[in-house]
Amino acid sequence: MANVESMIVEEKPQIKPVDREKTCPLLLRVFCSTGRHHSVSEYMYGNVPSNELQIYTWMDASLHELTSLVRDVNPDTRKKGTYFDFAIVYPNYRNNHFQMREIGVTCTGQKGADDNKTLAQAKFCIGDFLDISITPPNRLPPIRRQRPY
Repeated sequence: MANVESMIVEEKPQIKPVDREKTCPLLLRVFCSTGRHHSVSEYMYGNVPSNELQIYTWMDASLHELTSLVRDVNPDTRKKGTYFDFAIVYPNYRNNHFQMREIGVTCTGQKGADDNKTLAQAKFCIGDFLDISITPPNRLPPIRRQRPY
């Protein structure tokens, strides 16, 4: 009898690069807090947390690029070893609530697995919010939950 082999090939969808000269940027509403994410309840009923940072960017912006933009406006986050834990806050239209989904972590001064992840790869939709938990270097890094995939 002949041996039969099977192979699973995972194809990643091709993401077209954005021509930043011809494509209009989107407004990314970012909310940063130290040590934790904001509560989802802070986004209810048309409210948002008070510390909003508005960034004009494109869907091909990486988490590393967004980290650099946050560091430019917040001097406390420039220290080596500062962790940025990114989450998307999006509306769930079935129950009229918001939900939060973690998308990656970057660290100032270190290369990480999520540095090159883009907003498009994280399935960000225009109108969603970005919530960033910033952990200074003198604290423990954020604990990552196991990914379901």
